[in-house]
Amino acid sequence: MMKKVVKVLIVLILMFVGFVVGLITGIQIGGNYFTSFEFLGTRGYEATGLIGSWVGLVLFGLIGFRLIKFWR
Repeated sequence: MMKKVVKVLIVLILMFVGFVVGLITGIQIGGNYFTSFEFLGTRGYEATGLIGSWVGLVLFGLIGFRLIKFWR
């Protein structure tokens, strides 16, 4: 039972790390290059930061799931 809890916590931690990495990357790209980009009513760094955080959350979650799936 404890092993499953640890696996879930590892995936959640990786998802949080992906969220932060994606957010910071998106903010940097949007603030410097896509200043007029609009998404869901936001512009520039806010819009790309939102997209980056979602992408990072999903990608790092999938990576964490795949790592845990093969870790036995």
